Amino acid sequence: MRRPGLPSWTLRAVQGAIALGLLVLLWQVAGGEEAAQSLTSANPAWLAAALAALTLQTVLSALRWRLTAAQLGITIDPRAALREYYLSQVVNQSLPGGVLGDAERARRARAQAGFLASGQAVLFERLAGQAGLFLCTATAFILTLALPGGVVWPDWLRAPVAGFVGLGLCLPFGFYAATRLDGRLGRGLRAFGAAMVTALAARSVIVRQLLLSLATTACNLAAFAFCAEAVGHGLPPAAVAAFVPLILLTMLVPLTISGWGLREGAAAALFPVAGASASGGLATSIVFGLMLIVSTLPGLLVLLGRRPDPVGSR
Repeated sequence: MRRPGLPSWTLRAVQGAIALGLLVLLWQVAGGEEAAQSLTSANPAWLAAALAALTLQTVLSALRWRLTAAQLGITIDPRAALREYYLSQVVNQSLPGGVLGDAERARRARAQAGFLASGQAVLFERLAGQAGLFLCTATAFILTLALPGGVVWPDWLRAPVAGFVGLGLCLPFGFYAATRLDGRLGRGLRAFGAAMVTALAARSVIVRQLLLSLATTACNLAAFAFCAEAVGHGLPPAAVAAFVPLILLTMLVPLTISGWGLREGAAAALFPVAGASASGGLATSIVFGLMLIVSTLPGLLVLLGRRPDPVGSR
């Protein structure tokens, strides 16, 4: 939490300094020279494939947001949805926390149904995306434990991942129990849950929501896997499914700007478990971060040519 009166640039500077410090530390302990060699010899074809996967992920995410918003009474033109999504990505990549662009997206879409509905549409869409990554990790973790001969989970990793998966699987039940509470809190949670079911799990949209979330998850995993191939440290599919979601989920921690440093640390720690090297994980994560920035550049064009009118059907 930021102290009252603390300038916003101070928070950015602190989080940027943390990211830089983590990257410098990782460069020293995870084989920075080897990572540099991998980076300088990166295969352009694999980089282009990663960029294409990230671009497709943006398009699908914008469609998922449009579908979610429609369930809450907000009609958004497909081109407007893509434009606003690119704009929010640019802001999220530039500022700490990774959510300020989403908040602006919600604000600009509030005209038709109010800020509560527009905020819920953005929140539910983001939750659907993160749920896809979590379900991929949970499924891969359970299957690789049950089926020998594939991914081997070391003791130091098995317990925390099992705890993470167990906690995630229990969250829906905990939320449901909380909605049974009396009073204002219970009523608010019931209203929130009803809106989420309407947006994500109504009979008319649940199949499309599932397909879109699976597709965006696949795009993110493929982009990271392509980056690993680009720097010569490819991972087997089982390792991609098991470990890459864990690496990407570190980007949600608002300790640095856009997850820089945390993502690289997770990759450097997990790549050796998958049979690769820590330097390979470091190089892959750096390339992925750079490709992620490049994939959001169309948002700069939106920012330069944006119109002040709110998001709508026209």
